[in-house]
Amino acid sequence: MTQSETIFAPARGPLTLAALVLPQASILEVASTLDPLRSANRHLGREAFRWRVVSPDGQAVPLTCGIELPSTGGLAAADGAEALIVIAGFRQAEVATQALIRQLGRMAPRFRALGGIDAGAWVLARAGLLDGHRATVHWEDLEDFAAAHPGVEVVPDRFVISGRMVTAGGAAPAADLMLHLIRARHGAATALQVAGSFITTARDGAEPQIAATPEAPGRDPRVAAAMARMEARIDAPEPTAATARAVGLTARRLETLFRAELGMGPGAWGRDLRLQAARRMVTDTRHPLNEVALRAGFSSQGAFARAFRARFGVTASSLRTPAFSV
Repeated sequence: MTQSETIFAPARGPLTLAALVLPQASILEVASTLDPLRSANRHLGREAFRWRVVSPDGQAVPLTCGIELPSTGGLAAADGAEALIVIAGFRQAEVATQALIRQLGRMAPRFRALGGIDAGAWVLARAGLLDGHRATVHWEDLEDFAAAHPGVEVVPDRFVISGRMVTAGGAAPAADLMLHLIRARHGAATALQVAGSFITTARDGAEPQIAATPEAPGRDPRVAAAMARMEARIDAPEPTAATARAVGLTARRLETLFRAELGMGPGAWGRDLRLQAARRMVTDTRHPLNEVALRAGFSSQGAFARAFRARFGVTASSLRTPAFSV
């Protein structure tokens, strides 16, 4: 089998993957990437997939939940794997050092496939590996990612396969990607068995991330549509009456439905959505605070500062790490 052949094709032999897990990644993203492969092996009754976890320094990786994930070594320990999947979350600009980026660029030609889960796409792009490819990243980062990497065709899909480059927007899309890999190599029946083991269903990679976010069993579809509309307009929030008209309701009826389903009105829900997005930008980007305020839909930095402190009990500037204080 040649280096250029896709890993997404029927195969009998085992596929070896290396997962480069960066500090501050999510344990759910790691599990969503590796556990479907473990389940596939169980259902197939053989070792169809092999994997190893590597880390930037070869040590155990501290994850966002406080658990440390053991690793088999540094990035060099990925040598010999057919695919390398980078799993990253918060503060990738800090934990993916320039030395690691250079090493990734040197090693990239050795793998038949390279992938990025969540902020893993940032790491691949910083190494110049996504230029000329379609790719996705977590929906909160789409705008910043596209601006930072104009050579990449950025799309809001759940996961994207572009040549030998694969990217997924987060934990659930990573599981969708792995189910797609299992189906491509070992058939739909095996993929369905794996999905059934986790009491889930596979979603198509081309489905948008945002549209899937508000859905919940029993939720009024008009509430879901309003939530999706607000998520898409974080930087330019519209009056509740305009949102209500867009989903075919009066403002009073939308207020009633929101309170019944979420315990708060659409205005409060949208404000909290914007403040949560602002908090992520404060902790995970270098954007000046006045730009964060604008991106979160606040007309002035003063209004933003007061709302932020009221919501989180601290000032936005106090959450800035030294690396992001510029």
